[in-house]
Amino acid sequence: MTQDELKQAVARAAIAYVVDNEIIGVGTGSTANFFIDELALIKHRIKGAVASSEATAARLRGHGIEVFDLNDVPAIAVYIDGADEINAAGAMIKGGGAALTREKIVASVSGQFVCIADGSKLVDVLGKFPLPVEVLPMARNAVARELAKLGGTPKLRLKAGTDEAFVTDNGGNILDVAGLAITDPVALEAQINQIVGVIAVGLFAARGANVCLLGMAEGVKTLKF
Repeated sequence: MTQDELKQAVARAAIAYVVDNEIIGVGTGSTANFFIDELALIKHRIKGAVASSEATAARLRGHGIEVFDLNDVPAIAVYIDGADEINAAGAMIKGGGAALTREKIVASVSGQFVCIADGSKLVDVLGKFPLPVEVLPMARNAVARELAKLGGTPKLRLKAGTDEAFVTDNGGNILDVAGLAITDPVALEAQINQIVGVIAVGLFAARGANVCLLGMAEGVKTLKF
């Protein structure tokens, strides 16, 4: 199976976790996009969705799914999103699609977090995928120096094909930190959160996944944490 076929398989499997007559939290990225397309087929069963990015909101609306502002929603039954890496405890690195802050906010208020990913995303130790950290633009160099002290190599994310800093939906910049072997994700998440100027770190460990649907050649494997 191709990677896209694996993503489509887990997106389809995630429909089983959608709670009828509720508002669903929806993530950002290529795997989440496959899920949105599957969700559109059962949109009559849900009240609508909360999106973790402007791109996701646009795709949901394009399918005729109502998008709610999180401030207007009392509760979210389930949040469904992909990951750049996930370990055997359900801790993840996310943010390759630059939506880590909003993803973390939506996940934090959801009753259940279902991660959907192809099998290559399951790792023993997080950190081979550079860890995204969203920062206030004025603080990016100061934060980069602090991240370097932790043993990583931070690199400013640029707009594709330019030498200009990438700007998130929140007006932040992103530092991608390579070279980390993250043996204690919860502790590192807390440590980076304490750096002044950090908006959010792409470690989802204190609030990790409850379920991970992994697309494998032999079918969808379910991990529960």
